[in-house]
Amino acid sequence: MEATAAIYDSVAVKNSSIANTCTNNFDERNHDEKNKEELQFIEEVTINADKVQNKVLTEILSRNAQVEYLQRHGLDGYTDWQTFKRVMPLVSYEDVKTDIDLLITKGNISSILCASPVSQFLHSTGTSSGVSKLMPTT
Repeated sequence: MEATAAIYDSVAVKNSSIANTCTNNFDERNHDEKNKEELQFIEEVTINADKVQNKVLTEILSRNAQVEYLQRHGLDGYTDWQTFKRVMPLVSYEDVKTDIDLLITKGNISSILCASPVSQFLHSTGTSSGVSKLMPTT
């Protein structure tokens, strides 16, 4: 009886080892496949960075076409980078501070800078002027 139990134990250990090996191999294959997919995504994004950036800009401008700030500068619903570059000025924080202050006054229901409601204002740190700046986030 003890010999039979020992054989069953031995078979159970072997089956357990085989199951663990199969599971580990399966996990490794899944991990390798996931890594390949992620690497492929990174390669596609970096190879086509200009197309990806144009797509992201188009999506942002489409979602925010009615925003006061963009309309004020004459974007008028255009979503291409050429028009954006031509009509939108390069600005500093001081250039948009009045709009940020207005957001604070009106509350986050206003679409002055973004179509999405402002969820919070973050304080910047380490600014060159030494004065913290408020950054609206959605």
